[in-house]
Amino acid sequence: MNATDAQRGSSLLESPRTPASANGRPFGPGRALRQGAKVLPEHARGHNRSLLLQTLFHQGAMSRADLSRETGLTRVTISDLISELIADGFVAEMGMREASGPGKPAMLVDLDRAGHRIVGIDLSGSDVFIGAVLTLDGGIVARREVPVAVDGDVLDAVVRLAHDLVGDADAPVLGIGVGSPGIVDDRGVILTAPNLRWAGFDLRGALQDALGLPVLVANDANAAVLAEYTFGGAGDDVLLVKVGRGVGSGLLASGQPMGGAHFAAGEIGHVTVGTDGGPVCVCGKVGCLEAWLAVPALSARLAAAAGEEARAGVLRDAGERLGIALAPIVGVLDVSEIVLSGPPELLDGPLTEATVETLRARTLAEFHDGVRVRMTEQGQDIVLRGAAVMVLSGQLGVS
Repeated sequence: MNATDAQRGSSLLESPRTPASANGRPFGPGRALRQGAKVLPEHARGHNRSLLLQTLFHQGAMSRADLSRETGLTRVTISDLISELIADGFVAEMGMREASGPGKPAMLVDLDRAGHRIVGIDLSGSDVFIGAVLTLDGGIVARREVPVAVDGDVLDAVVRLAHDLVGDADAPVLGIGVGSPGIVDDRGVILTAPNLRWAGFDLRGALQDALGLPVLVANDANAAVLAEYTFGGAGDDVLLVKVGRGVGSGLLASGQPMGGAHFAAGEIGHVTVGTDGGPVCVCGKVGCLEAWLAVPALSARLAAAAGEEARAGVLRDAGERLGIALAPIVGVLDVSEIVLSGPPELLDGPLTEATVETLRARTLAEFHDGVRVRMTEQGQDIVLRGAAVMVLSGQLGVS
């Protein structure tokens, strides 16, 4: 099955969201902006400010009158907020609209997309940590990487990488976003990340102390699904499966990240998908999804396979196991699409085809046959771009 582009809906402004800054979450609001819960008076200005920035972020340059019509805010409120945001360096006047009739042309304003940069860091690699300086639109301006310190100070390597990236930025840095393996709570504390030897480690606090900038930290798959939502055209109900050294997933429901009661939502790698035995997982159990699907395990089985037919069988077996794990999620949460992130030479083709076939066999055909399974087109930058979305959301209420 070849990857295809997901298409955005006709409107980028959909259901209600409260700005992330109003509740202190590390990331929150989706594209949808209509208010679903009452906005308290003390939060109204922050909500309106985020609403305006969100509208400009997705729709581009507009006049003050356009913004008033689009957001439902009064022209007086719009003018007041625009003046404040220009002074803060987040909005800029872009010149007069081309005249199309009688009367004075309107002045256009837009997000000052060149006025700030974001630093994104991806700690999910087994050999290197990668980082980038990004524009507010998710474009990569500069890129760096550092070797993973097997026996050294992991934090020192991360701090050096972040410090060097801040130095590479050609505009003020809005914040630093980090995607890390493991279980990460909503304060940026790594509850457990065995590969990095972290448990109960306040990575967000350590980086903020070292760099003096706002820092947001999330699980790498949770960061990746945000990138797919904001930059990759995913819908409001999407599951992203990230396949690498391990297997994890990030989930959005109605455009909102799902973390779970213990911040462990999406940890599907150690769900048992083989009651017929199977390979032994690194966790010690038999039959975990990760033992079939993780890149090292899957690559080793492919290397041992004799001939193309045997290799295709290995891939189809892994895809079937993935479908077994995903079917209950689709059935319970009714997601509209599943996005795969990982090496396309492994995932795109027989593996994806087997996943789709298994999903169709194990879910309610009337409702779930239309669930899309596709590869992301953001490649290795998906966590970096998701880290940028975290900062946009946390600092500006934009995603």
